[in-house]
Amino acid sequence: MIRGFVLCALIGYYLLDTLAKLLNLRSLKTQVPSEFSDVYDENRYRRSQEYTRTNTWYELVASTTTLASLLAFWFAGGFEGLDQLIRGLRLPNIFAGLFYLGALCVARELLMLPFTIYHTFAIEQRYGFNRTTASTFIVDRLKEWCISGLVLGGFVLIVLTLFESFGLRAWMIAWICTAAISVLLIYLAPRIILPLFFKFSPVPAGNLREQVTEFCFRQQFPVRELLVIDGSRRSSKANAFFTGFGSNKRIALYDTLINNHTVPELLAVLAHEIGHFKKHHIVQHFLFGQLNLLLLFLGASFFISRPELFEAFGVTTPSYYVGLALYGILIRPLAVLLGILANFWSRKHEFEADRFAAEALGDPSPLIGALKRLSKDSLSNLTPHPLLVGLHFTHPPVLARVLALRSLDGQLQSPSQV
Repeated sequence: MIRGFVLCALIGYYLLDTLAKLLNLRSLKTQVPSEFSDVYDENRYRRSQEYTRTNTWYELVASTTTLASLLAFWFAGGFEGLDQLIRGLRLPNIFAGLFYLGALCVARELLMLPFTIYHTFAIEQRYGFNRTTASTFIVDRLKEWCISGLVLGGFVLIVLTLFESFGLRAWMIAWICTAAISVLLIYLAPRIILPLFFKFSPVPAGNLREQVTEFCFRQQFPVRELLVIDGSRRSSKANAFFTGFGSNKRIALYDTLINNHTVPELLAVLAHEIGHFKKHHIVQHFLFGQLNLLLLFLGASFFISRPELFEAFGVTTPSYYVGLALYGILIRPLAVLLGILANFWSRKHEFEADRFAAEALGDPSPLIGALKRLSKDSLSNLTPHPLLVGLHFTHPPVLARVLALRSLDGQLQSPSQV
């Protein structure tokens, strides 16, 4: 029963995702939407459609390869064979689990590495986005693997130790430990992890720094540092974000964003990010993520030791570490459903943050201009199919965001009039 359920779920989602991508290709329009006629000429718009088609076929090949590899490994007895190989080393269960789960993670990384290389040095290069050199790419991958190995290895070590010590009753303790690790990573990421990949420097004194500082003061948003990231070393695409707790907040702007946008547009982008904070979106998403983890560990307490789960994947000797790996495949349908819900919620929050930015500035025009320029510079698909949006988009289509901002015209007062 479990075997049939997992097969139907994996293949069913693959078919649904493929349908969404193919419908998205069919929904591409040949004419530039009138709202974007001031930033897109026909050649640029045609190139954005080509970029969408190229990425779509790339994603279809990658997802087909991933599913085929998983099914081939499964039906060839790979889960059992790997377990027996590691058991032959006669390691303690916890270290056997580290080897088992680590081997599966390494295999997936090696499977996807050619796709990552192709996307970076073929697709992104062809469309003028890639600025990553081969040496930077190699060093980045090595750093990512080391960091992932340390974080995931520590996580697995803690979880397996708890299950080996307390049995299935350990799920609540495991969830609390995982939640603590996630909070720690929020603190460590901008201070230790990101500086391993990017160079941070203060925004130079001038009009931008003055306006951002004044805006943050007006919005009672304490900022400890206003930083520039050298994102242009890897890509021409732009971004911005803030991190930190309490009075230790840091705002970070990609240099590509600063170079390609006016000061009012930059201020609008930052106002949008501050809107997420003011509307408590960040806390809400964090709590939602912790609820997902709680459900994950609660489900694990029911499934990871059930004989039917091991039989479905051809494993003869039950163990907590193999059970965790198989459970990760079993719950994919739930993960998909929760992901769709989280994406819907995220899109709603993006509209709210857009509205906050427009109201805080007293004018939606700067954010509209920033969104248009960002979409043009990144060759965004302006008319994605609703099914693809529902499955994958954390942000609403840019055209929908612009139209929502347009509806605010005439409703807003400038900050000086409030």
